Amino acid sequence: MRLPLLLVGLCSVGLCSVGLHAQTPVPTSNIKAGFAERDITPGIGMEQPGGYSKGFHKSFHDACKVRVALFDDGKKRAAVIGLDALVLPRQIVLDARAQIEKATGITGDAVLICASHSHSSGPVGMVMPGEYDTASDLVKKLAYEESSCADAGYLLRVTSEIVAGVVAADRGKVPVQLGFGFGHEDKVAFNRRLRMKNGQSWSHPGAGNPDILEYAGPIDPQVGVIGAWDMQGQLVGVVVNYACHATTNPGGISANWIQYLEKTIQGGLGTHAPIVFMQGACGDVTQVDNLSPNQRPKSEEWSQYVGSRIGAEAIRTLLAMPKTTTAPVETRQEVLKVKRRPPSPQRVAKSLEIMQKPKNTVEPTEWIFAKEIVMLDHLNQTVPLVDCEVQCVKIGPACFVSNPAEYFVQYGLDIKKGSQHAFTFPCELSNGIVGYVPTEEAFGPNGGGYETRLTAYSNLEITAGTQMANKGIELANQMKAEPKPEHPKIPPFAGKPWMYGNVPPELE
Repeated sequence: MRLPLLLVGLCSVGLCSVGLHAQTPVPTSNIKAGFAERDITPGIGMEQPGGYSKGFHKSFHDACKVRVALFDDGKKRAAVIGLDALVLPRQIVLDARAQIEKATGITGDAVLICASHSHSSGPVGMVMPGEYDTASDLVKKLAYEESSCADAGYLLRVTSEIVAGVVAADRGKVPVQLGFGFGHEDKVAFNRRLRMKNGQSWSHPGAGNPDILEYAGPIDPQVGVIGAWDMQGQLVGVVVNYACHATTNPGGISANWIQYLEKTIQGGLGTHAPIVFMQGACGDVTQVDNLSPNQRPKSEEWSQYVGSRIGAEAIRTLLAMPKTTTAPVETRQEVLKVKRRPPSPQRVAKSLEIMQKPKNTVEPTEWIFAKEIVMLDHLNQTVPLVDCEVQCVKIGPACFVSNPAEYFVQYGLDIKKGSQHAFTFPCELSNGIVGYVPTEEAFGPNGGGYETRLTAYSNLEITAGTQMANKGIELANQMKAEPKPEHPKIPPFAGKPWMYGNVPPELE
């Protein structure tokens, strides 16, 4: 076959390739990723969880979502899922995992589901449907009529949308380049427990309180980020891990400050790629600075401030991170059986006595926590051991380490220190809910505060947090640590300096 003279000429100077077209080799990847989101916005009039009594949604602010990131290295698939929800009932996890495995083949040990702890989200707690059906009439009344309750229909809807989100992410996965990084944001999160002059540690003792000495614990300022780009360089999705309560409550039904995290990243990068938020260990960390002399912002402004600063730091991290096309996927999982710490018989008797009085004759806080002791007494008799799942999901050099608690930040820092992985992301309120889990120090002579109160929600034995941290570190370190991706290095200098610039000063 004779080529036209023009093509012969092009080939002679190296501009002709197979098929007679100039082509750049298509990059390949050993890892695929898929991202998806589904709507779980509750309806007006549904219960608003987050307290020990009933409250109801009266307005809408922004959507609540299921947010899914799925990774497939060709041998194993894993999904990390963020929910715009206060907590995550264990039954949702078990049901969703079973349905996901049936629909996709992804096994339950590779599905990590994490609640953002949005106090402005749907009715997923605190009391579960049927949880107190075997209790006395008094306890049933306290649980179902005087406490925040999950809605059975809404729980089914959340389960269904989790499954649908994973199925969509799995079907839509594409070869990707992944980046991993840590940003730093220390202006929006503060430890809410303060050392007092009386030697105790109190939660939110009040702005300007002269008896405050100092913060009683640290924060975790790291903004953990995973970015996924397709092979043409388009952003496919982002995962963000940060430790701060979602209690800015901008007004009405809302994902809380996570909505502004999403808006900031998507707006700043000009994308509609899903943003999956995984809540860090923040049981004692909120946006409230009890040592600040300044007035606090209004809720909407505060929500925007927190979410936008974290989102901006995520953007900075995304723009700087090197990318890789190799990211082995691996998982570990173990369910611990942890004891509840029971109330004393004397305290139960006193609480029952309070419950016999007309509610309006008892100081409200005293009444609430007496109610909680009576409910806890029933739980301790019927379910004295609690399932606490610890799960680790490795995506290349990153390792998500889960716990089902409102987990004190010190434990998250301990897990990061003990993990051999380059990027370790503690994820609280994951795969279940066991309430606040403070450090052992918080139960000591200089401890105290709201998080150590004994309730039907928070009641695990004092060593529970240490047990979960140790198990998380153990499971994480059973998996091989992958090297950090690095930017390509320039070749050794073998040319000439820039001719415009290799001159002495020109004075005339």
